[in-house]
Amino acid sequence: MNTTTKFAGFTAGLAAVFGIALGAGALLGPEPTAPPAHEAAHDAPAPAADHLPGGLMVTESGYTLRLDSPQAPAAAATPIRFQILDDAGRPVTRYTRAHDKDLHLIVVRRDMAAFQHVHPVLDSTGTWSVPLDLTRAGDYRVFADFTPEGGENLTLGADLRVAGGYDPRPLPAPSSTATVGDYTVTLNGAITPGTSSKVTLAVQRGGVPVTDLQPYLGAYGHLVALRGADLAYLHVHPEGAPGDGVTPPGPGITFFVTAPSTGDYRLFLDFQHEGVVRTAEFTLSAGGANPPSAPAPAPEPGHGH
Repeated sequence: MNTTTKFAGFTAGLAAVFGIALGAGALLGPEPTAPPAHEAAHDAPAPAADHLPGGLMVTESGYTLRLDSPQAPAAAATPIRFQILDDAGRPVTRYTRAHDKDLHLIVVRRDMAAFQHVHPVLDSTGTWSVPLDLTRAGDYRVFADFTPEGGENLTLGADLRVAGGYDPRPLPAPSSTATVGDYTVTLNGAITPGTSSKVTLAVQRGGVPVTDLQPYLGAYGHLVALRGADLAYLHVHPEGAPGDGVTPPGPGITFFVTAPSTGDYRLFLDFQHEGVVRTAEFTLSAGGANPPSAPAPAPEPGHGH
């Protein structure tokens, strides 16, 4: 058999295989198309398993979080500067406001023994700046939660190392109560992996339900939830809003939390009362055992729905 005959036979074989593949494709039908992006409803299924939670990457969807320096000195007011860069490397200067701010900066030590939620200032060059309380040395994760103008909400994360002796602490055991000064916050509800889970945090002061919480970031509370194993940043949103005629100003604040997997999670609740923002901290196990939830405090007479 000459070379021409061999080549012709090989080409015919390829055509036959390709024809079989096309036929199989026609029988199976086209690949399903992804639904359009939109805000998930409370009872919507969680994202697919291959969808990464926020905060695990420094670059996503064409945007990058760039710290001026990945290291910082331990001090009570350490200045931190950073930029959000677009896919061309240009600083982003226009944002869509969410929860009353253009950008939320969450700074957490890797063992979650130190937490800050601050709101930096943006200058005309696209550089954000803010002083941080970094008196505790160690490895930190810096989360920038923002929505670029015309884009979708993103949470990018970068590592920040604070010089000094570092004595990491274990994650506190799961608990349904947290104390902040003379306030006690009780957590009711459980997180089920893969679904949007409802949790309510009720605020008391000196054993008396607080029914005059003040709005903070467009709600009566702001909740940050992080996965203990890798500090994945979870999607959390509150139920209702101040002034909607339905949502009372305490004692309970309800949120919907979507956990991507089983494991321990750390929850940080910011709430405002008498002009002061306080943070209550909880450990909650998704898909595992938790302490029984304490009964939520009843509102005082005249303050119910």
